[in-house]
Amino acid sequence: MDSEKSDSAPFIKNGTSATITKTPEKTVKTGKEGRGEALRQVLAAFVANWGTVNTGMAFGFSATALPQLKSAASSIHVTDSEASWIASLSSAGTPIGCILSGYLMDNIGRRRTLILTEVPLILGWILIAFAQNVPMIYVGRLLVGLGSGMVGAPARVYTCEVSQPHLRGMLGAMASVGVSTGVLIQYVIGSVTSWNILAGLSATVPILSLLGMLFLPETPNYLLTQDNAVKAEKALAKLRGSTCDLQDEIQKMISFKEKNHVEPLKSPKEILKALLSPSTLKPFGILAVYFFIYQWCGVNTITFYAVEVFEASGAQLDKYWLTISMGVLRVIFTVVGCILCRRCGRRPLTFVSAIGCGSTMITLAVYLYFVQYWKDNNLPPQQSWIPVASLYLFTIFCTLGYLIVPWIMIGEVYPTQVRGVVGGMTTCAAHLSIFSVVKTFPYIKYGIHDYGTFGLYGVISLAGLVFFYIFLPETKGRTLQEIEDYFCGRTKTLKKVKTPPTETA
Repeated sequence: MDSEKSDSAPFIKNGTSATITKTPEKTVKTGKEGRGEALRQVLAAFVANWGTVNTGMAFGFSATALPQLKSAASSIHVTDSEASWIASLSSAGTPIGCILSGYLMDNIGRRRTLILTEVPLILGWILIAFAQNVPMIYVGRLLVGLGSGMVGAPARVYTCEVSQPHLRGMLGAMASVGVSTGVLIQYVIGSVTSWNILAGLSATVPILSLLGMLFLPETPNYLLTQDNAVKAEKALAKLRGSTCDLQDEIQKMISFKEKNHVEPLKSPKEILKALLSPSTLKPFGILAVYFFIYQWCGVNTITFYAVEVFEASGAQLDKYWLTISMGVLRVIFTVVGCILCRRCGRRPLTFVSAIGCGSTMITLAVYLYFVQYWKDNNLPPQQSWIPVASLYLFTIFCTLGYLIVPWIMIGEVYPTQVRGVVGGMTTCAAHLSIFSVVKTFPYIKYGIHDYGTFGLYGVISLAGLVFFYIFLPETKGRTLQEIEDYFCGRTKTLKKVKTPPTETA
C-alpha cells in the first residue's frame, strides 16, 4: 500500500515524496460571484499568444517565397536542393526550441521565457530580409524555427495559468488562432510582394510581442513555486482586477502548494523522479498519441502541399485561390472553435474532429481513385466540386477540435513543478509528428498513390476515436489543481459531482 502511494506522488521536498491526502469537497460559489475581470485575462492571453503567429508564418513563408527564389529574375537564385533546405531548416530548429523553452520556463519563469523567445525570431526574419546569399537565408530559417519552437509551450502555459476555469478553454485556443492567422498572412502578403519584404514585415510580429510582454506580470502559479506569495498576490490582482475574490483564489493556490510540497526541483534526481511519476507520464502519453493521430489525419499534408493536392484532385478552379480561401476558412473556424471550446468541452470537439476528418479523407480518397481511373481511360473528370468540398469540410472539422484541444491541454494537465519541461517535451513530440507525416507524404504517395494515402489518413482518424473515447479526460471548467489531483490519483474522476437539492419545509 505504501509503495502505491509513493508511485502516485509527483511532488518532492528534500528528496521525500509528499503524502497523499484526500481533499474534502468544499462548497463552490456558483454563478459569476468572485470572478475576475474577463477583459484583463483576455488582453493578457492575447499578448502572450501574439508570438504564436510566427509559427504559422514559418509554415507559410516557404510556400510563397520559394517560387520567387527559384525564378530566373530573383536576386538570389536557388536550386531545387537549396529550396528543400530552405523549406525544412525551420523544422530542424523547432524541436530544439521546444526543449529549450521547457527548461527555461521552470528556471526563469513563463514571462521571461516569452520575452527571450522573440530574440531569435527577430534576428531570423531580419537576416532573411537582408540576405545576400543562400547561407544567410539558411541561418535565418534556423533561427525562425528555433523561436517558433520556443514560443509554443510558454504561450499556452502562461495563458492557462493566468486564466480562470470558465475562460481557460477559449483563451487557451488563442495560440491555434495565431498559427492559422500566420499561415494566412504569408499566403496573402506573399502573393503581392517579394520574399525579402515579406520577411521584413514578418519581423514586426515578434517585436510587438516582446514589447507587449514587458507590461505583463509573471504567473501567480510560478511565483508561488519560488516561495514568493507577496508577488504572486500582486500579479493576481493585476490579472483579475477589483471584482475577484483574490484572497480566496490565492489561498487555494497556497494550500495546494503546502499540502503537496510543491517546491522548486533542483537536483537531477528530483527532476527525473517527477518526470517519471504517473501524474506526468499519463497525460504526456495521452497527448503524444493525440498529436500523432491529429497529424496523421493529414492536416499538415494539406497545409504544406495544398496546391499539389488541389491539382491532383482535378478541381477546375484556380489552385492558388482555393489555397488562400482554405486559409481564410481555417482562421474563421479556429475562432469558432475557441468559442465552442468554452461551451462544449474537449471530448465532444475531439470526437467531431475524429469523425469529420476521417469521413472527409475517405471521401477524398474514393474520388481520387476515380480520378486515376478517368486519367487511365482518357475520360474527363466529373463532379469536381466533391474534392473541393471534402477539403473545405476537412479543414472545418480539423480546426474545431484537433487544431485546438491538445494545444490547450498542454497548459492544463501537467504538474506545476514540471509543467515547463514537459510542456516543451510535448510540443517537441507534436512537431516530430508534423515532420514525420509531411516528410513521408511523397514516399507514401509514390507507394500507394494519392487515393491510398488519403484513405490511410482517414482510417487513422476514425481509429483514433476509440483511443479518445477511452483515455481522453474532460478538463473543461476544472481548476489546474483539480486536474493535477486527478492524474496524481488523489481523485478518481474529473466529472463534477452534482449536489442534491436541499429539501425545504
